[in-house]
Amino acid sequence: MTSTIGIEIPQEVLHATRMTPQELKRELAISLFQQDKLSFGKAREMAGMNKWEFQQLLGVRGIPIHYDVADYEQDLVTTK
Repeated sequence: MTSTIGIEIPQEVLHATRMTPQELKRELAISLFQQDKLSFGKAREMAGMNKWEFQQLLGVRGIPIHYDVADYEQDLVTTK
C-alpha cells in the first residue's frame, strides 16, 4: 500500500517560480535523483513521467544517469 504526504507550498512561491505544482514536483524529483537520494525509477515516478520521458529530460539538462542493477530491479517492481 502506498501512502502519500502533502507539502504546503505558499502560493507566492508558485507565483515567483512561475511553475505549476506538477512542475515543482518534477524539479524536486530531478534534484533528489541528481543528489542520489532517489533511484531513477522512484524519481521518474515522482515526476509523473515514463522512463523515456524522464531519461530524455535528464539528458537535456546534462544530468548523468546512474542506473544500476538495483535501480533496474526496483523499476521492474514499480512498473508492475
